[in-house]
Amino acid sequence: MSKLTLQQLEAHLWESANILRGSIDSSDYKNYIFGLLFLKRLNDVFVETAEKIEKEEGDDYGWFDRDEHQFFVPERARWQTIQTTTQDIGDAINKAFEALEEENQSLQGVLANIDFNDKEKLPDKLLLQLVLHFTAIDLKNENLSEPDMLGRAYEYLIKQFADDAGKKGGEFYTPSKVVELIVSLIQPKEGMRVCDPTVGSGGMLIQSVDYIKSQGGNPRNLSLHGQERNLNTWAICKMNLLLHGLSDHRIEKGDTIRDPKLTEDGELILYDRVIANPPFSLSNWGREDAESDEYGRFRFGVPPKDKGDLAFVQHMVATLNHEGKAGVVMPHGILFRGGAEGKIRQGLLEEDLVEAVIGLPSNLFYGTGIPACILLLNRNKEESKKGKVFFLHGADDYQEGKNQNTLRAEDIEKIVSAYNKGEEVEKYCRPVSLDEIKENDYNLNIARYIDTTEEEEQIDVAQALAELKKLEEERNEIEEKMYGYLKELGYGE
Repeated sequence: MSKLTLQQLEAHLWESANILRGSIDSSDYKNYIFGLLFLKRLNDVFVETAEKIEKEEGDDYGWFDRDEHQFFVPERARWQTIQTTTQDIGDAINKAFEALEEENQSLQGVLANIDFNDKEKLPDKLLLQLVLHFTAIDLKNENLSEPDMLGRAYEYLIKQFADDAGKKGGEFYTPSKVVELIVSLIQPKEGMRVCDPTVGSGGMLIQSVDYIKSQGGNPRNLSLHGQERNLNTWAICKMNLLLHGLSDHRIEKGDTIRDPKLTEDGELILYDRVIANPPFSLSNWGREDAESDEYGRFRFGVPPKDKGDLAFVQHMVATLNHEGKAGVVMPHGILFRGGAEGKIRQGLLEEDLVEAVIGLPSNLFYGTGIPACILLLNRNKEESKKGKVFFLHGADDYQEGKNQNTLRAEDIEKIVSAYNKGEEVEKYCRPVSLDEIKENDYNLNIARYIDTTEEEEQIDVAQALAELKKLEEERNEIEEKMYGYLKELGYGE
């Protein structure tokens, strides 16, 4: 029997969105489809394990013994129970979710906030179709053609839903090439603690794991932490990590600025790597709380109440250990705006925490065309990089797209290679001393340090006139021919 391929799985999952189309808002699809996919996957792996024990041991304890399973699926949460339900299907699915959470500590709160029991949005007829559709795919381990397939299909869905939801999609998803770039710049290694304080659907943590694997490292002993304010997105992140087989993680619910949850003994946990794409220029970010912050995160100053960008940057700096590095996506405004933001920038620079400012192409992100930059912060700069900031103008290298531009593999390679070398490349990048930045009033606008203007071509007037004359002669010849044909056809004399 041929195994399920990633493409087949992706197509099948996308088809489930088509079943829901028209009945509910596209920005809500994801919660239902992710919930059912997760339920079906847990069921199929549970059944696979129980059947294997039965076959090998001739005993049915695999159906009852919790210790045999990563996730124990009680009878009322099993797919067979849902499959044989013909009315009040939404209620049966909700009860299955509740039962799973009761039995499995690590799933608490992950599924309970998805409500299938809404007869107006999800009538039984529609749910019957959806259950039937998921019954048709076998998600047992032995039926998957590659081990990490489910996680990858899940990410494909996250991207499709972000595309589908447009502006709303950007709240929980950062384009994967941007993430790949930041991860390649901060270079996480095995054994590290990695945190994303605005974790969204978890893509940055997962790509950190992928990066470590690609470097031949073992990601098993990596600590993955994150915090997310939106409840649905928090649940999606938890499912995403679990479907990728990353069970050793800590993802907290709540607002990172107002109520940081990643703490131990009343102190912020410190990390080797921090990576984030916080919401751009958030207006209601929690200034009141920041003014009396018990963790001392805003020692360089409190950002203005309508621009939360540097609140997130300072939170990240405060959670770096003495060798820690951070990579964060920021709008260009933080590089040059004055007032409180200018003071914070000055503080970060005077402590030599800013390692690089990398300008990105415009229109890379969902819901905003404005160009962004990557800010790299480092508490432990190499000797050669101390007292300097590396500026890179990466705005011109990208693949143009219909709705969005994307970074290509070669664009990422070009940036990472230039950053690693740290040398000047004309009109592209250069290391700049803090003295020069200080002379510029701590302004970090890339155009101040890298000449990004295109040189105008010198025009050879004589050559241009000769070409013009040649074109005019060609036009006259064509006109003569055309009039000749018209004459033959009896038009004009």
